[in-house]
Amino acid sequence: MATRVFELARELGVTSKVILNKCSAEGLQLKNHMATLSAGLEATIREWFTEGDNETAVETAEHVDLDLARAEAKKHRRRAQAEGATTAEEEAPEEAQQVEEEEAPAETPEQAEPEVTESEVIEVAEAPAPQAPAAEPVALPPEPVAQEQQSEPQAQAQAQAQAQPQAQEEQPPKEPEEQKPETPAKAPVLPAGPQLVPRPAKLKGPRVIRVEKPDIIRPPVPRQPISAPPAGGEVFGTRKPRVAPGAIEEEGDAKKSKRRSPRRRGGGRTGDSGEKLREWRDKDLMERSERLAAAGGGTLRRHRASISRKGDASSAQDAQQQIEIEEPITVKNLSAVAGLKASEIIAKLMKLGVMSTINQVMERQHAEEIAGEYGFELVVKKAKNAEDEMLERIKTRQKGDMTHRAPVVTFLGHVDHGKTSLLDRIRHASVAPGEAGGITQHIGAYRYDDKEGRHVVFLDTPGHEAFTAMRARGANMTDVVVLVVAADDGVMPQTVEAISHAKAAKVPIIVALNKIDVPNANVQRAYGQLAERGLTPRQWGGDVEVIETSAHSGQGIDTLVETLSLEAELLELKAEHDAPADGYVIEAEMSPGRGIIARLLVRNGTLRVGDVLLAGKGFGRVRSLMDSRGQQVDSVGPSNPVEVSGLDEMPQAGDRFHVTRDLDEAREIAEKRRQEARAAELASSPARTLQNLLSQIEAGEATELAVIIKADMQGSIEALVDSLNKLSTDEIKVKILHAAVGGITTGDVTLAEASDAIIIGFNVVPDAAARQLSESKGIDIRLYRVIYEIIDDIRAALERGLAPEIRMETLGRAEVRQTFKVSRLGTIAGCYVVDGLVNRNAKLRIIRNGIVVEDERNLESLKRFKDDVREVRTGMECGLKIAGYDDVKEGDTLEFYQRVEVARKL
Repeated sequence: MATRVFELARELGVTSKVILNKCSAEGLQLKNHMATLSAGLEATIREWFTEGDNETAVETAEHVDLDLARAEAKKHRRRAQAEGATTAEEEAPEEAQQVEEEEAPAETPEQAEPEVTESEVIEVAEAPAPQAPAAEPVALPPEPVAQEQQSEPQAQAQAQAQAQPQAQEEQPPKEPEEQKPETPAKAPVLPAGPQLVPRPAKLKGPRVIRVEKPDIIRPPVPRQPISAPPAGGEVFGTRKPRVAPGAIEEEGDAKKSKRRSPRRRGGGRTGDSGEKLREWRDKDLMERSERLAAAGGGTLRRHRASISRKGDASSAQDAQQQIEIEEPITVKNLSAVAGLKASEIIAKLMKLGVMSTINQVMERQHAEEIAGEYGFELVVKKAKNAEDEMLERIKTRQKGDMTHRAPVVTFLGHVDHGKTSLLDRIRHASVAPGEAGGITQHIGAYRYDDKEGRHVVFLDTPGHEAFTAMRARGANMTDVVVLVVAADDGVMPQTVEAISHAKAAKVPIIVALNKIDVPNANVQRAYGQLAERGLTPRQWGGDVEVIETSAHSGQGIDTLVETLSLEAELLELKAEHDAPADGYVIEAEMSPGRGIIARLLVRNGTLRVGDVLLAGKGFGRVRSLMDSRGQQVDSVGPSNPVEVSGLDEMPQAGDRFHVTRDLDEAREIAEKRRQEARAAELASSPARTLQNLLSQIEAGEATELAVIIKADMQGSIEALVDSLNKLSTDEIKVKILHAAVGGITTGDVTLAEASDAIIIGFNVVPDAAARQLSESKGIDIRLYRVIYEIIDDIRAALERGLAPEIRMETLGRAEVRQTFKVSRLGTIAGCYVVDGLVNRNAKLRIIRNGIVVEDERNLESLKRFKDDVREVRTGMECGLKIAGYDDVKEGDTLEFYQRVEVARKL
């Protein structure tokens, strides 16, 4: 099959354009890179772009027709006799001088002397040794040479016949000279060809080249003198004088002859048409390639070229080893990045049992497997969406000046302990009379400024349940929690629950001991109850600030505000004012005539009218801003509550909000969030049951078991808490989030949902609302009537999460009685089972003189007589081969054992 230009270019490591330009410079016209190359032209191009010279050296070995050569020799002898010896003698010195000038770099003055005897010429023709100086006498007359050849044996005649075609080769360059009218004197110089008869001695190839018949491929031994580098250099030099024998070549013709390659000069000797010349040249080059392949001349170069090509291909493959693709992975995308046909990828998927189209999303595992089959390593990158780009832009944005911001404080406590009245006193406003016992107003957050210019933001929530809901969504907007406790009532159930919420949120707690001026106030009792819940007052040597306040008289209000400010300074709360606003959603509602109203808390930056706002699943342009006093404002800074209108969908409490660059970005992010929310609703979330928590513990995903305990008696709770805490280990710990007397309520379910906890009820039951909420949220509520059943269940659950204990169980021992060395296998031990059994899959240790010399070894084979067995029992003999160990000796004891996993107990 003919080779094309681009295939040869790829094989040689060059571009097709380089080969086309080279051929055009040499007079060979090729259409384009798809052109086919003949065998001769392909070999020529290979010589141009390779380093070897062996093939060019063999180019001098032209095939000669002996009959035609003899006839031409006789013709030239007759012509030489007719012209006379005088003319030859006159022209001989000039010819010799011309040849000496052309070959000056390769000759010495002694070699250029024309006084050489005929006997020397005959010796050189007889033995073509690499002695070029003996073949230089070009000026000898042709008549004595012809007479000497006639008197010699047939071998001399053959040498003359080989010399005559060589003289004939120089005749074609004379034809353009004869056609020129200004050089008619060149015609008498025609018989000068026979004067170069001694020149075959300089080629020193006639005897060797003569045996190169097309049908015979010679072995490499006769080829070595020709393919040797010194001989190759001399052969190049000997072809140049034959270009224009016996004639003075003009400068232009000389340059043309030098530009011609040896192959083109050889083709011109036939005198046939161009098609005939190309056919002859192709056959000649094919024969020459076969000779070189047999002689080994071109094998080394081809081997080196193949190694070079393989090296280039391997380096290119290494450079393309890794390919990157973004999710989602489709057949079309994989085809583009890997350079594969989509039909091939679809066929691979069909083999994997997947019917796919070109635009269908494929699994990452299948894509990696297909890429691996083609030698690629697939690197899958998560596609960045608009939300990721926005968050990254916010994160990498150059920060401005950070200034102090006001703390955000949340009031928690039991009902009717004075939270609303205390806030009214701080704000110097009366909210409670119009809010039916609560302080929930139209905005739910307030800013208080004291006389010294310090201000605090108070966050009003519907209660601890709402606070828990916000914490469950990841909104940690509260900096400090103020726990309001009535001095007359002390710590109540909702107070304990509020403490649990604050600890779960990991925020500092300041206790406001309210109603200090009532007659039945018992401060010390309240201190004791707080200390029991882990809040030891500073008055008792603890670290919790307890401020005695009175909403009625205003006692301790300034101290409370000052303490909050000092706590904020310790927290080093700072924010950037000159930045796009971001913060949290406090709550949202649908207002008649105004649409969706969202109450926001700005944590950083400044929010202005006209900004594009993104809050949860809603987005829109800010139409109006209203502060906590109900006044319209144009902008609000950090740590300020604000009421916003302009969103298209209601966000949820605890959602983050951001100011985006434009509406398109906000719309794209909001739509994506809505799709994710719908997908989350469709997907069934796993229930928070004890079994799921234990599965997480077994998988190492959880290291603690969160528990909420509700019982009928305080003594039962104390006993349960002490017993469960004793079950904690370094690997798994029992964390009591909340323990209280009373039934299971919706607050307990909400806390369990936020903290991934289970609820244990002892002699209590959940109410209807709590039961319905637990079923919808998937919260596990376990009810018991015997306290030991609770402890046993929790202990069993924790034991399942403990890593098993590994023990070594001895199976048996065997004594080595005799060893056999097998050349192909190694050392075979003939053993006697002393006790127990020898198992094929058991581990073994080698004991020598009471010392363990090898351990953790395996058996390669176990045989009894000639049969492979799985085990051998006491009192039986067997032969065994220890894998990877041959230094077993007679008298050694082999002890077999196995590892056994034993469940750990608490």
